[in-house]
Amino acid sequence: MIANSPIVVVASIFLGFILLELACACFRQPSGSRRDVMIEIIGSSLLLGVTFPLVMFLTNALLDHAAPQLKDSLVSLPWWAGLGLFLLFDDMTQYWWHRLTHKVPFLYALHRAHHSAPYMSIRIVYRNNSFYYLLMPGLWFAGILIYMGLAPIYYPYLIVKMLVIFGAHSSVLWDAKLYQIKALRPLMWVLERTISTPSTHSAHHGLNATDGVTHYKGNFGNLLFLWDVIFGTAKITRRRPQSFGIEDLNPVSWQEELFWPVIRKTQATPQATPEKELAQ
Repeated sequence: MIANSPIVVVASIFLGFILLELACACFRQPSGSRRDVMIEIIGSSLLLGVTFPLVMFLTNALLDHAAPQLKDSLVSLPWWAGLGLFLLFDDMTQYWWHRLTHKVPFLYALHRAHHSAPYMSIRIVYRNNSFYYLLMPGLWFAGILIYMGLAPIYYPYLIVKMLVIFGAHSSVLWDAKLYQIKALRPLMWVLERTISTPSTHSAHHGLNATDGVTHYKGNFGNLLFLWDVIFGTAKITRRRPQSFGIEDLNPVSWQEELFWPVIRKTQATPQATPEKELAQ
């Protein structure tokens, strides 16, 4: 059922950003390695080809069995109320899930692949352990809301969310030029406190907190950076770190980053999760 298959929407926008970075000659990262390529290709393929469809299928099947009365029960809900539900149950829960993974060593082991890349690019958007998204509550909540009849609201919401998230990770710095336009300063002040931007999100991926920009203890927002503002984890500098990655963390194989705890070839995770990443 297409209403339960956001894969086409996500994959299309993802491809669009890949083509944009290729056109701007910033998709191929000189600091990348074969290990990075393997993590990014396999991690992204598993999410788009397996996890997304599986969660939507299981949500639909489980609710059909356990609570069929919920089917299309919210179909008459006003669009603004449906949007509010997605912002709360999908985007806000993703903020807290993301924040929690930086606090709990076991969960950080599922997220460290996203931060081990020494660069920012559309390539790293879905660079995570194969279990990271499967356990993310927001994805399941989205499936429930779709089952309850909010698919027509979910697709416009998903398009906007993917554009923001992909744009925040991309090496195409769309916000940098806008900051230079004096007439847009009031708009940019509001925008950077509302949604994630390349500036605010790159700070979350910075390598060294002593650079005055890096803020891996915050800037967890995905679509809405507003959650960081509300819950006290925001840092806005309008600058980007000079380097990206994880401080004081010994590298592990790409197999372990993608499939831990099923594959444990080293002793580095989760015990070696850096204190600076967890001291939040």
